[in-house]
Amino acid sequence: MTRVRTYHLALIGVAGLILLVSLVRVLTGFDDLTSSGTVGAALVLAVPIALAGLGGLWAERAGVVNIGLEGMMVLGTWFAGWAGYQWGPMAALAAGLLGGALGGLLHAIATVSFGVDHIISGVAINLLGPGITRFLSEVLYKEGTPASEAGAGITSSPAVRGETPTFDLPLLSSGPDLLGKLESTHWFLVADVAGVLRGLTHGISVLVIVAVLLLPLTFFVLWHTAFGLRLRSAGENPWAAESLGVNVYRIKYVAVVLSGAFAGLGGVFLVFFTDKYVEGQTQGRGFIGLAAMIFGNWRPGGLAGGSALFGYASSLQLRSAPAVNTFFLFGAVLLLVYLGLQIRRLTSADRPVELAAPGPRQYTLMGLAALGAVFLIWLWLTIDQLPNDFIFITPHVLTLLVLLVASQRLRMPKADGVSYRRGEQH
Repeated sequence: MTRVRTYHLALIGVAGLILLVSLVRVLTGFDDLTSSGTVGAALVLAVPIALAGLGGLWAERAGVVNIGLEGMMVLGTWFAGWAGYQWGPMAALAAGLLGGALGGLLHAIATVSFGVDHIISGVAINLLGPGITRFLSEVLYKEGTPASEAGAGITSSPAVRGETPTFDLPLLSSGPDLLGKLESTHWFLVADVAGVLRGLTHGISVLVIVAVLLLPLTFFVLWHTAFGLRLRSAGENPWAAESLGVNVYRIKYVAVVLSGAFAGLGGVFLVFFTDKYVEGQTQGRGFIGLAAMIFGNWRPGGLAGGSALFGYASSLQLRSAPAVNTFFLFGAVLLLVYLGLQIRRLTSADRPVELAAPGPRQYTLMGLAALGAVFLIWLWLTIDQLPNDFIFITPHVLTLLVLLVASQRLRMPKADGVSYRRGEQH
């Protein structure tokens, strides 16, 4: 029954968000807020972040902090580019997975077998990843090599041979472009729903489908299988799991290697998107994926929401920089909604007993919300165009703000980052 209620609340939340975005679009006149192009770009930009976050989720649910996701993703991009230009997309996929998994294996050896501090090991991998790939590029892509003659340079590989298949999802995208016609009407809510659906169903890469399916698959494996129970027990109390016969070392190794493979898969997606490996193309997405995982409270559903948020902010920044100003109005409306809900709870006749006498902290939060809403509305009314530098960092700032707000409800696995030694109870 709880799962049904949670599912319904999630649907209500999505519907309310679309309604809010539609209202802001009408008020501001920025049609790109819900255009199919923006939504499609957001999906593409969210996928590598979600895959990196998924890698962090597997590792940390097993009790191993993995801040080396960025380095593992870099390894995935290089190996995917190297194999892709020689043997095509399938070879790129396999090589990218292997490259990321090797980074995960190195992290597992350091943290699980030798007890190295998880943060130090992760930082080392983030330094090793770019260093190893630069060395390999200088050896294999230098002038005079076959790769160089095929278009490679020290900082990039030749183009991947062949194309990654894309397709339109059935039903909503078949026949006449009805969704496109509805989107072009710019009607309130109708055009917005049509734009969202069209962006999610037209020109979808196979790798996007795989990435989306990995989220519910992860939830099923970790929360509905015996293996998932053992893995999560290793992250909550490995000594109790050990007493019940769980091979904690093996579980942690499997989880961290899979973590690296997921990060490598995110790197493969970047290579397919740009058609080749380019040095520095991850641009911190491994760290952002880790932030999305924390925002999602170490659960796949929340991780998907955090990735979608960053992907949407990034796509809006790329497609319509002036529309970034609407985030001020978004924030103001959300603060006003929060303020209204708090006032309703305080004035409701059937409010809980603990809310009968609200304390100073609650009044302080309500006052700050009101001031924040007024300030954001003032910014929206007075600023016509944000500086380009601020527009560029908007997705990162938005991620930090959301993490700050969400930090009050986060609960990490109890043994996350704890050094485990068989037979040594902490």
